[in-house]
Order: sequence, then C-alpha cells, then structure tokens
Amino acid sequence: MNVLLISGMGPEVPNKKLLEGSSFQALLAPEGHRAAAGRPNVFDLSLLRTADGTGRPLLRPRRAGGRARAVSSVRLTAPAGEEAEPGKAPHLTTFTLQSILLAAGVDHEVFPIERIWTGSAVEPPTDVDIVLLSTTFIWDRRTLAKAVAWVEERFPTAVLVLGGQYSNLKFQRILTEHPFVRYIVRGDAEAALPALLRALRNKGDVADVPNLVWRDPDTDRVRMTRIEYVDLDALPSPGPVGTLPVVPYESMRGCPFSCKYCSFPAASPKWRYKSAQKIADDFLRYRRENGAEYIKALDSTFTVPPTRLRALLPLLAEADVGWEAYTRANSIRDRSVVDDLERAHCRALSIGFESMNDTTLGYMHKQVKARANRMAFELLRDSSIHSFVSFIVGYPGETPELFEDTRRFLVSEYSGQFALYVFMMNDETMPIWQEADRFGLEVFDLDGEAEDWTHHGMDSRTAAQLQLETLREVRWKNDHAIARVWQHGFESPLLPDRSPAQNAAVEKLVDRLGMLSADVRDPAEAMRRRDRLLSGLAGHGVVTAR
Repeated sequence: MNVLLISGMGPEVPNKKLLEGSSFQALLAPEGHRAAAGRPNVFDLSLLRTADGTGRPLLRPRRAGGRARAVSSVRLTAPAGEEAEPGKAPHLTTFTLQSILLAAGVDHEVFPIERIWTGSAVEPPTDVDIVLLSTTFIWDRRTLAKAVAWVEERFPTAVLVLGGQYSNLKFQRILTEHPFVRYIVRGDAEAALPALLRALRNKGDVADVPNLVWRDPDTDRVRMTRIEYVDLDALPSPGPVGTLPVVPYESMRGCPFSCKYCSFPAASPKWRYKSAQKIADDFLRYRRENGAEYIKALDSTFTVPPTRLRALLPLLAEADVGWEAYTRANSIRDRSVVDDLERAHCRALSIGFESMNDTTLGYMHKQVKARANRMAFELLRDSSIHSFVSFIVGYPGETPELFEDTRRFLVSEYSGQFALYVFMMNDETMPIWQEADRFGLEVFDLDGEAEDWTHHGMDSRTAAQLQLETLREVRWKNDHAIARVWQHGFESPLLPDRSPAQNAAVEKLVDRLGMLSADVRDPAEAMRRRDRLLSGLAGHGVVTAR
C-alpha cells in the first residue's frame, strides 16, 4: 500500500493591490514587469547586491518546500567557514502527520502542497494507492477544488483522504461537491489515521475508526463515527529523526477564547494542553536528540493558562533553547513577565492586537482592551524579545472614525514589524455571522475569499483604501515600523550575517525604495528620495550592480 502525504502552506499570493505599480510588482512576476513598465521611477531591485565580495543579491527568491520562517531573525550554528542557514522550521502539520505515520509503521512519501499552487514541474511518484491531503491552510472552495482536481487527474484510482481545519468545518459540503473525496478525518488524527489505513489495507470495515466521515456508497448518506480526543499530556510528542535545528511545536489544541472573527474553536471544540513539565522535557529532548537550537511554538496562545506559564518559564530557563510563540496582549502585563520570558530564552512573540479602539475590540469579543495592547507593545519594545503584531481594518461595526485610533498608533507610535489586514468573511462558522443583522453585514463572494462585503460601518472598498493609505503613511512617516507585504516572496533575513537591528534598517530602506514608484508621482521628488535611499543602503554595505 503506497501512501502519499500532501501537506504544507496555502497559496501565497502577493497582495497585488498593495504592490500595484511598485518595483516589487516588477520583480515578483513577469506580468509585474509589464504592469509597472509604464510607470516612472520603477527601480530594478534585482540590482541590489551585498558589498562583501560575494555579489550576492539582496532580494533572493524564497525557496519552496513548506518551511515556516521564524518571527525573529534567528541564526543557526554553522560549521567553521560556512554560512549559517536562516532559522526555518518544517511545516507543523507535515511534521505531525509524518510522526503519526512513522509511529504506525506506514511507509509514505511527502509532496509539498505548495507545488500545486505554483504549478511546479516536479511531479509526485506515480504508484500511489492512498493520498492524504491536508486542508489546514486551505480556506475557500476554489482552492480546495484545485487541490482535489490535481490529485484526481494524477491518481484517478487512489483513495483520497482529507484532514485539517477546512475539512473539519466543511465536511458535509465537501462530500457533496467532490465525489472523489472518499474519507475525511475530523479532529485528532493520532488514532483515526492509522486505524483507517489498517482498515483500507485489510479491506475491513471503517465504521470502527474514530473521527471519520464518509459518504456511504450504498445509501448515499453521510456517515460519521464517534469523536475521540487524545490526551496531549499522555501522548508522545512528535519524534523527528536526525538533525533538526528548528522544531515546530504544538502544546495545545482548541482555544479557550471566543473571538467572533475566529472559527478555530468550531474546528477543535475541546481545549486541551500539555503540562509545563512535558513542554520542558520535549524542548530538552529535541535539543539532545535532534540538535534543536530553536523551537517555533505554533499554538493559538502559548502563554495561557497563566498557571502553566508561571510553572513553565523557570523550566525553560534551564532548558537553554531559544523559542518563539503566539500570545495575547494581556499575558504581557508587567515587566516581571517580560523578565521571566527573557530568562526563559523567548526570542519572539506574535500578537494579534487587531485594533487600538475599545469599541471595535468589544465588537470582536477580543476580551482585551487597547490599554493592554499598548502596555504589551511598550514592554516588548524595551526588551530583547522581537515582536510581530497584526491589525484588522473593516471589522463589522468599525467605522473609519473608530479605525482612526489604530491608524494613528501605527503612524505615530508603533515600531517593529506588523501586518494590517482587511477583514474577510469567508467562513460561515465564524461567530460574527450570528450578529449579521446587528451590523447589517452582507458578503457577496462566499465561494471565494469573501473580499467583497458591506456593513453599517463601512464597505470592503473603504477598508481597502484605509489599508492602502495607512500603509503608505506608515512607510514614509514612521522610520521604525515595517509592514509585512512583499517580504514573503524573499529569503529572510536579507543580510544573514548582520544583527536584527541592521536587517530592520535595511528592510525599511528597501520597502521605501520598492514602493517609491507607487507612492510618489513627481519625478524630481522621486529621484531625490531614491538617491537618499540608495545612499542609506550603501551605508549598510548594499550597492547597486553595474
């Protein structure tokens, strides 16, 4: 029985509206060259080189393969005379599923799902009996249809099994719309997947497999088996084979919070988490057995519950392994917490502030106030811990006047990397749907990315305009804030041998240089700014190739 695992990230498409007319648009895709060719001041970013004798391009296309980059510019130990590789972790879903299959003794091959989105010439093996397709980072019907059609075209006689967030939520519709999908594993796969594969290999009955959904070929009815949850503290954590400098990690499933824009609790309703001791033991094991230098914790909120965090940080201080995680702003409540995080070797934290307005945060049921966001920002800004913060514009009920608090904070106060997203409403399990009448919410593209909507506060066009104007204002008025828009297409950090502070300065200069042709229409002013930016880059050892 030949098994093929297809897993990885969803389609990573640059936000073309934000990059329109920029030098990044011209660099990232051939059509970008044509679209930007008629605009003055487009600079050929491929000419930027490091002045270290290697002539290495500053902007190097990101290598494919489903590896998740670290939030901080972590550098790994390299043999003498060799360059250290950027800190990247295997994709958590792939890592976990491979561990499940290896523990069950199931021979398999892995095919990165990114190759489906990019149209890679690399083809999977041809002799396949069962295809396991992860939907963890698939978010709409069109994307799933593309993946299913790709599998069906290459393996028309194979059994296709889905699992992950999207199919957890949409199993009824998927089985109706895609007859080629035979089974869907809902929730925990540790027991369900090996049991299903044994039943298929032995041509047995799948009715005893937990967490399974399928369409009965005799009755055409959807059948579901019992739901079972694994005990994360008792279950052995994934055990990779060989050296793995950066390890992805999962310490909990589900979420104790009820933000109205998030469907995660619907996909994993029971919140469970590992103990502090188990986490510390896992970190030590990965360092001892796999040479791990960095752990990338990918839980929704690694810093809750507070009792676990208090017990965990002293243990991680002794473990001596760098790590990063997701947190809530109100977990960073005072300097003592930050001191404990630093002693525990925390290198970076990702936080969803979403808004700096209490009314909007109340609409979201975020259970965090703007002052907690500000406190977390100020505490982390003055620490050694790198932070990445995300914001939303256009949440139902938010008006341009309410968004003004967020805009003003980003333009005048924020420092570091951030993302500003336009609200999207493509999941009917999001709790905000229950308040559609309250906010006058209408969505006009439910089959796609749900980018076209309106509510009492604003419509999607207004939100997109506010996003564009805010990012432009931050770009030129705030020397210390860097928006993540174009960076995903390139290797990070830009200068592997430099400090995070130096990389931040160079990234800011490149951001301004790349967006110059989109932001500044006056040719003389654009030329003056370009000369200043190139001079600034030269001061950091970045030159223009001739």
